[in-house]
Amino acid sequence: MAAVSTRAVLSASQLEKLAEIGEERTAAAGEGLFRIGDRRYPFIAILEGEAAILDAAGNEIARHGRFGFLGEMNLLSGQTVYLGAVATEPMRYIAVEREALRALLFEDGPLSDLLLSTFIARREALQRVQGIGMEVIGPRSSAKTSAIVEFARRNRLPYVWRDPEHGDDAAAALVAGLDAADLPLVRLPGDTELIGPSAGQVSRALGVGLELAPHEEVDLVVVGAGPAGLAAAVYGASEGLSTLVVEGTALGGQAGTSRRIENYLGFPAGISGSELTTRAVTQARKFGARTATPYRALSLEPGADRHVVRLEDEREVSARAVLLATGAQYRRLPVDGLAAFEGLTVFYAAGPPEAQLCGGRRVGVIGGGNSAGQAAVWLARGGALVTLLHRRGDLRETMSDYLIHELGAAGVVVRDRSEVAALHGEDGMLEAVTLADGATMAFSSLFLFLGALPCTEWLGGAVAHDGNGFILTGPPAGADRLLETSVPGIFAAGDVRSGSTKRCAAAVGEGAMAVQLVHARLGAGLVTT
Repeated sequence: MAAVSTRAVLSASQLEKLAEIGEERTAAAGEGLFRIGDRRYPFIAILEGEAAILDAAGNEIARHGRFGFLGEMNLLSGQTVYLGAVATEPMRYIAVEREALRALLFEDGPLSDLLLSTFIARREALQRVQGIGMEVIGPRSSAKTSAIVEFARRNRLPYVWRDPEHGDDAAAALVAGLDAADLPLVRLPGDTELIGPSAGQVSRALGVGLELAPHEEVDLVVVGAGPAGLAAAVYGASEGLSTLVVEGTALGGQAGTSRRIENYLGFPAGISGSELTTRAVTQARKFGARTATPYRALSLEPGADRHVVRLEDEREVSARAVLLATGAQYRRLPVDGLAAFEGLTVFYAAGPPEAQLCGGRRVGVIGGGNSAGQAAVWLARGGALVTLLHRRGDLRETMSDYLIHELGAAGVVVRDRSEVAALHGEDGMLEAVTLADGATMAFSSLFLFLGALPCTEWLGGAVAHDGNGFILTGPPAGADRLLETSVPGIFAAGDVRSGSTKRCAAAVGEGAMAVQLVHARLGAGLVTT
């Protein structure tokens, strides 16, 4: 349990600042400070004494003493509390309410860095401990159960999955009498039970997501909460636009699930996707942007003065401008345990950071297109020992001749008719792969170039797109603004846009740029063709 404690201490000057906006309080030994299931509790900075963090069974998870502090991400987000806290000896502490703390964090960079990094580390540690968080009780054969589990995983919510069909007699007893259609049974911290809920119902019950009114009217609606969408939310709200972000899965999008982003400007040591996302969401909310998840977009109806985005649960948003930032989903290998390696030793792009990481090591590149060939040559020239795996019998079917020659010149080994069936390694560190023919190959990293699918099927023909479904912007779409689609007032940014670079930093830049174009369009008036 030591990894869960994630202790950190405050400096004297930080305690002074907290004392200015908080209230000094005392607690007797054995007195509770907050309980599992609470939706609101103050930030607690300990001046004297000690407090223990307890799970639902009363087991001690961590202990914090003088100059330490209590809390994790739910303190800032308003989510349900997953653990309780009790004074283990007489305490004197500073209590700071959430709103006051949030305001201070935007004024004090060092304090913000300390608290956010610690809160994020504590949330990540909780996800590795069994028995903490909500319980999802349902069989693996249930699509609704799998959907709730995936929602919890994507949103980094502590959870336990109990399968009544695989030897968990206690779980079977809990769902006895329920029809298969009623599963899963979801038990939330604080003893609330939901039968067969949607992801949205779980989200709202936990205090994770904003509940939208049946009809919302805003200046700017951003569909998608990846880097492009969150950047647009920050700049849109900070520049006076009433801004709403809707997301169908989890804030942060695909980037939010990355274990580490190594090539983001200003973070030479890299930054985890969850930390980048948390900071971006907090920043957007600071300026008044609203984020609503999970609300899946169903259709887009362009209009003369306003455009309407229709969402599930019979919700709709009418907006003067729309930014489409729904991103793209990389094609993933259909193998067990892939997520544990992604971002650490399995990648979907090959740039300078990856080349530096792989110098002198054996790496595999999977794919038969030009992007896979270019990546293999790049990595080989950086000193990696590269094997290119593809499933066809002849690479010339899918790759340009000049690249095939470059592969040979760079010393890349090409293996035809090869598909990965299993990954091997521990703690996200890849060691080897097993191929479908039973062969085993030692690789320390794997690069996947299997293509990407844009998340645009819900748009139908509302805006112009290329042959692969990516949204056309600028002159190709007949628009006079770089990121504007074929419909004036509707913009696209990030991976969903045709011709985008599929890089996190580029997506952020496009999201910020889109807001300036929105201002220009609103100033000129929305006139559709």
